[in-house]
Amino acid sequence: MISRRVQEIELSATLRISALAAELRAAGQDVLDFSAGQPDFPTPEVVKQAGKEAIDADKTRYTLNQGIAELRAAIAERLRSDLDLDYATDQILVSPGAKASLYFAAMALFDPGDEVLVPSPYWVSYPEQIRLAAATPVFITCSEDRGFKLDPEQVERRITPRTKALLLNYPSNPTGACYSREELKPLAELAVRHRIWIIADEIYSRLLFDGRQFTSIAQIDPEVRSRTVLIDGMSKTYSMTGWRIGYAAGPAEVIAGMARVQSHSTSNAASISQWASVEALKVPGAEIQRRAQEFEQRRNALFGGLREIPGVTCVEPEGSFYAFPNLSGCFNDAVGDGQRMAEYLLREARVAVVPGEAFGAGDHVRLSFAVSLDRVQEGVRRISTALRDLVSA
Repeated sequence: MISRRVQEIELSATLRISALAAELRAAGQDVLDFSAGQPDFPTPEVVKQAGKEAIDADKTRYTLNQGIAELRAAIAERLRSDLDLDYATDQILVSPGAKASLYFAAMALFDPGDEVLVPSPYWVSYPEQIRLAAATPVFITCSEDRGFKLDPEQVERRITPRTKALLLNYPSNPTGACYSREELKPLAELAVRHRIWIIADEIYSRLLFDGRQFTSIAQIDPEVRSRTVLIDGMSKTYSMTGWRIGYAAGPAEVIAGMARVQSHSTSNAASISQWASVEALKVPGAEIQRRAQEFEQRRNALFGGLREIPGVTCVEPEGSFYAFPNLSGCFNDAVGDGQRMAEYLLREARVAVVPGEAFGAGDHVRLSFAVSLDRVQEGVRRISTALRDLVSA
């Protein structure tokens, strides 16, 4: 019998839908996969070459648990140059993916009985990681009317003596919502006043639209920074999902605690991937911006198409590569929630989306526009046809 801890967590719905789509494709069906959370761009050539050179140079052994010094220095330089944040290398931990960094932060910070504030809709793994750390996720609903952003007064009402942390993800997976500096200030003030930690998942920070500039909550002031653990990685910005490199930056004591957890679980991140990541952080900003602009074109096509469908509402994504439309206006007796809607769209339109239940919002589905523009346009056409058929049935 497996442990109660494992019985109480769910398999990632994103991976489950992707697997179903793959099965249909293997059966010869033309499935448009809007479920996967990874860019369709290739890893930059200089990064691939650096990985090959690392293999040829026999840089294939264990590294320091916390990550090679060269990569931690490159991360520190990136945080200085992009965000004007000064971290020493002992304040940085390299892990096998940002997901691992998040998990190690939960294990290092949370005790049984602690409460962690989680904006909802949320990324699928946040609640499960909090529960694995024997803490309790406390969900705060972010409404469409507010652009899926937290209301500071609502947050303060949910703070109790047991509140240990606030988890922020922006730009958001699944909604694409992002906070401006002015929107972050009252949240930062709450954290300082109530002495709670902030875990800031900034994995999509360089994928912003409409000329927006990213602000990390750690930039607000030194006191906020002293209570913040930043999480980022190579996966989304550099199309390195399979390389599995994430990192955390924060107070040295917390990073040391996370490193202890890592030392007894995954040990160091893959050596080859670490050396490749050093080169990734040298990729010119213009190349990253070019990719962000292409995502913006796709966002425009998807958002523009969705809002033309009767019964569909959608908040315009400000960053990342996700849209989170509300399809409840198309529900009927047979298709009455996000799970059944995802199954309907896969079956009738051959479009794979992730049901909103996985993110705490069953009226919605998540669509990833990390696919080519022509596939986005075809997907919108298929979804429109399938939903109009559903409403008229």
